[in-house]
Amino acid sequence: MRLRDVAELFVLAALWGGSFLFMRIAAPALGAVPVAAARVTIAALLLVPLLALRGGMGELRARAGAVAVVGVINSALPFALIAYATLSLTAGFASILNATSPLWGALVAHLWLRERLARIRVVGLAVGFAGVALLVWGKASVRAGGGGGLAMVALLLATLSYGVAASYTKRHLGSTSPLAVAAGSQLAAALVLLPLAAASWPRGAVSLPVWASVLALGVACTGIAYTLYFRLIQNIGPARAIAVTFLVPAFATAWGWLFLGEAVTGPMILGGVVVLGGTALATGLVGPRAATAAPRASGRAARAQ
Repeated sequence: MRLRDVAELFVLAALWGGSFLFMRIAAPALGAVPVAAARVTIAALLLVPLLALRGGMGELRARAGAVAVVGVINSALPFALIAYATLSLTAGFASILNATSPLWGALVAHLWLRERLARIRVVGLAVGFAGVALLVWGKASVRAGGGGGLAMVALLLATLSYGVAASYTKRHLGSTSPLAVAAGSQLAAALVLLPLAAASWPRGAVSLPVWASVLALGVACTGIAYTLYFRLIQNIGPARAIAVTFLVPAFATAWGWLFLGEAVTGPMILGGVVVLGGTALATGLVGPRAATAAPRASGRAARAQ
C-alpha cells in the first residue's frame, strides 16, 4: 500500500473509533433514537448532494426499494442499537463487540448466499465468538453504568444486522455504485428514524458539547468516513480495507480513556485480542489463502458497504 493509503486507513479508524466516544457523550442527553436520527440525517445532507453532483441520482431512484432496505438494516437499526448500548458500555468495550461484524457477515453469507467457509475460517468464527464469550464473562469490569447485559445484546444484534445487510447488498445491489448505496441508505434511515426521534426528543435544553458530538457523528464519523472507506476500497481493495476493523477498537479505547477516563481492563484486552484474531481468520485476512485472495480482491471495486 502507498503511504497515503496507510494514512487514510488510520484516519478512518480514528473517525470510526471516535463515533463510540461521541455516542457516549450524546446518547445520555438525547436518547438512542434521536442520536441515531441526527447522525444519519446529517450524513444524508452531505452524501446526497455529493451523489447529485456526480450524476448518480438516476441510479438511486432505479434501486430505491433495495437501498431503503439497506438503510434500515445497515444504518437505522444498528445505529440506534449501538447508541443504546453506549448508555451502559464503555467506548472501548462497545467497539470491541462491534468488531464482530465481519464474523456475522461471514456466517450470514455462508448460510444465505452459500459462500464456502474454508476450515480455517470456521476456526476463526469459533475463536471470534469465544472472544465474545470471554468479554461477556468479564462484563462487570467494563460497564459504564447499569443495564450492561441488555446493552451487550443490543450491540450484538446491531452487528448481526450489519452482517445481514452485507449479504443483502451483495445479492440485490451488486452492480450499484457504493456512493449511491451510502447516500440512499442514509436518506432512507433518516426518513425512518426522524418521526421516532421527534416523539422521543428530550424536552430540556441540549448542551453545546452534546450538539458538537452529534455534529461530529454525522459529518466526520459517517459522511467523511464513508467517503474515505469507499476511496480505500477503490485504491487497495476490500480485502485490505477491512483491516480497519482491527484498528477501530484501539482508537475507541484510547479516546474513551483520554476524554472520558474509562478504564482499560485485562479481560477487556484479552477478549479484544481473541475477537480480532478470530475475525482475521474468519474474513481470510490472515491464513493460507490470504496472500492470494488480497490481489484478486484489489482488482475489483467493493459491491457492499
